[in-house]
Amino acid sequence: MSYLLTPEAESNLLEIVDYYIAQESLDAADRVLTAFERAFEHVAAHPGHGHFRDNLLDHRHRFWTVFSYQIVYRWEQSPVQIIAIVHGARDLPSYFSVR
Repeated sequence: MSYLLTPEAESNLLEIVDYYIAQESLDAADRVLTAFERAFEHVAAHPGHGHFRDNLLDHRHRFWTVFSYQIVYRWEQSPVQIIAIVHGARDLPSYFSVR
């Protein structure tokens, strides 16, 4: 199976990688990017993995954790659609209420 990043998810990913470049190093950013790419491939190959967050989004969406981030994806889409990558410490109800 394959996956597709929405423009929002691409923007989220770039912000995360830029943060690691600025805070740590290019090597750290590369490791983080690789971890996310593996996670995207995993949820594409196993779209039922992850968990629902009824308090945030409906059952069309699943959540998969990488480091402290939540990858939010539409698992019934083909290809699997990665819609957002959000740090778990954010106010997730507020973040998703504007979606």
